[in-house]
Amino acid sequence: MTVAAHKESHGFQTEAKQLLHLMIHSLYSNKEIFLRELVSNASDAADKLRFEALSSPSLLAEDPDLRIRIEFDKDAGTLTISDNGIGMSRDEVIENLGTIARSGTANFMQNLTGDQKKDAHLIGQFGVGFYSAFIVADKVDVFTRRAGADASQGVHWECSGEAEYSVENVEWPDRGTRVVLHLKDDAIEFADGWRLRSIIKKYSDHIAIPVEMLKEEAPAAEGEEPEEKAPEFEAVNAAQALWTRPRSEVKSEEYKEFYKHISHDFDDPLTWSHNRVEGKLDYTSLLYIPARAPFDLYQRDAARGLKLYVQRTFIMDDAEQFLPLYLRFVKGVLDSNDLPLNVSREILQKDQNTDAIKSALTKRVLDMLDKLSKKDADEYQKFWDLFGSVMKEGPAEDFSNKEKIAKLLRFSTTHTDDTKQDQSLEDYVGRMQDGQKNIYYVCADNFATAKSSPYLEVFRKKGIEVLLLTDQVDEWFVGHMQEFDGKPFQDVAKGALDLGEAENEDDKAEREKAEKDAGALVERVKDVLKERVEDVRATTRLVDSPACLVASDNDMGLQMRRILEQAGQALPDAKPVFEVNPSHPLVQRLDQEQDEDRFADLTNILMDQANLAAGNQLVDPADYVRRLNTLLLELNR
Repeated sequence: MTVAAHKESHGFQTEAKQLLHLMIHSLYSNKEIFLRELVSNASDAADKLRFEALSSPSLLAEDPDLRIRIEFDKDAGTLTISDNGIGMSRDEVIENLGTIARSGTANFMQNLTGDQKKDAHLIGQFGVGFYSAFIVADKVDVFTRRAGADASQGVHWECSGEAEYSVENVEWPDRGTRVVLHLKDDAIEFADGWRLRSIIKKYSDHIAIPVEMLKEEAPAAEGEEPEEKAPEFEAVNAAQALWTRPRSEVKSEEYKEFYKHISHDFDDPLTWSHNRVEGKLDYTSLLYIPARAPFDLYQRDAARGLKLYVQRTFIMDDAEQFLPLYLRFVKGVLDSNDLPLNVSREILQKDQNTDAIKSALTKRVLDMLDKLSKKDADEYQKFWDLFGSVMKEGPAEDFSNKEKIAKLLRFSTTHTDDTKQDQSLEDYVGRMQDGQKNIYYVCADNFATAKSSPYLEVFRKKGIEVLLLTDQVDEWFVGHMQEFDGKPFQDVAKGALDLGEAENEDDKAEREKAEKDAGALVERVKDVLKERVEDVRATTRLVDSPACLVASDNDMGLQMRRILEQAGQALPDAKPVFEVNPSHPLVQRLDQEQDEDRFADLTNILMDQANLAAGNQLVDPADYVRRLNTLLLELNR
C-alpha cells in the first residue's frame, strides 16, 4: 500500500444497530433479493456517471464501457459485485454506508411487525438495499474510488455486521465500486454460477448495462485434456432498457420486475401504463400505480417523482416536475427527446415542454385509474384504501382535471353499513331523491361518530343519503370541489336546514309552527348562552336529540376549525349557532322550568352535550361535571 491508511472505526446509530441486527439474525423467506438490490445500486452508479460525464467527458474516458461484473469463489466462500460507475469518496462512503436508512430508520423500526416474512418486504424502502447483503454475508468489504480521483484516494469500508464499521484509504486503480460478500455457511448456494445467473435473469434482465459473469466452458470429453483459455466475461442479461421496447414484446412479468427494480418494492404493482408519444413532443413514459403506500406518503415535501432520462441518458431519480403533488405515489420512468441535456430543476420548472408533458402524464394516470375502477372494482378499492385521502387533494391543486378526479373519488355514506369508502359521487347522484338539489355531507373524526351524528336525524327519517366524510382533508376538499354534476355540496352541520323540494308542505308547516311555539324558550336560552353562541333557534333537523351546534354559512366547519386549532393555528373567534329541538322531552321540560338558576344549569348542560356530540372538547369540563352532578342529586330528593 502506497498511501497512508488513515483507518477509522465508526459506530452505527442506536436504531441502525437494531435494524442491522434484524437483517443479520432473522431468517428471510426471500434471501436472493440481496443480489437485485446490489445490482440495482451498481446500475444507479453507472447512470450517475453518465450524467456527470455530460459536463465532464473525461470521467467516462478512463473506461468508457460501463458494466457490472459478478464473480464468486466457492472455496473461499465469497461473492463479488463490482461496477465501473461513479464510485465514492471517503466522505461519501461514510455518508452512504455509515448511516442505515438515514431518512427513515425510526419509521422503519416502528413498522416492523415481528413477522419475519412480512418484515423482509420492508428492505429497500428506506435506502437499506445495500444492507440486505448481511442477509447472506457475515462480513462485507467495499473497495471504491470516485471517478476523476487519483488512485491513492481509494477507500476500503469493512463491516462484520456488528455495532461498528471501519474506513481506511487504500491504493485503488479502478474507478467504481467493488463489494465483496463473505458468505455465511447457510448461504453458500450463492457461490454457484447457475444460481446467480437465474437470479440476474429474473430480477435484472432489464438493466440498461451488461451484467457480466465468467463464461462457463463445456467440460472436456473423456480422455481429452481441457483446453487452456484466458478467462472471458459474457453478459447474462438482455441489457436493454425495458421502456424502449415495444409494448407487444414486453411480458407482464417483465413489467412487474422492472417496477420492483425502480421502486425497491417487493409487491407487484396494481396496474401500469406504457406509452410512446411522437409528434409535437417525443417521449416515452412507463407509469406504475403501487400496491403499497410509502411511509412518507403524507410528507408533501418528501422526495418524489419519476426517473428522468433524456435521449436514454439518466438525468435524475426524483423528477417531481412531471406529475402534480396529489399523484406523488406514482412510480415510473420518463424518457424524452425534447428536453435539453444540461437540464436542471430550475429550467425544468419553466420549460413549456415540461408543462405539456406534465399535463399529458397527469391525464394518463387519471385515465389509467378510471380504467382500473371500471375493469376491477376490488383492485381499485385496494388503490383507494391506500391513496384515497391523497387523491382528495386533487381538486384544489388541479382545477383543469377537477371533474376527472371527482369521478375517481370514493366515500362512505349513510346507505352503507361498514367503514369502507366505496361509493362514487356518480352513484350518489344516481340515487338522489326527486327534488333533491344538494349533495349532503357530514364531517367527523371517524366513521362511528359520523354515522351516529345528530345532524343526520332528519335525513335518516326522510331516507336522504348523506356522505360520511372522515378524512382530515375532506372539509378542505369539498371547499374547493363545491359541486359535482351541477349539484352543490351542502354541509348538514352548517347554516339553516334546507331540504329544498324534499321538504313538503306539511314539513314547512311543522317547521314554522315549531319556530313560533318555541319563540319564548329561544329567547330565554339566548339570554343564558349569550356569551357562548352567535344565535339560538328552534330546529326540525333533529329527531332524537334535544340540541345541536351548527356553524354559520360563511364560517369554517367545526371539524376544520378543530384540526387547525390542534395544529396550533391562530383562528378568529367564531361562535356556533345553538339549535334546540322543541319536540324533544328534555327541551319541553326545560321550557317548563320556572327556577332561573336551574334553567341556566340545564341549558348549559344541553350546550355542553351538543359540544360533545359534535366531537368538540369542553372548555370547562369540571363545570359540566358539577352541573350534571347537581342535577343527579336533585333527582334523588
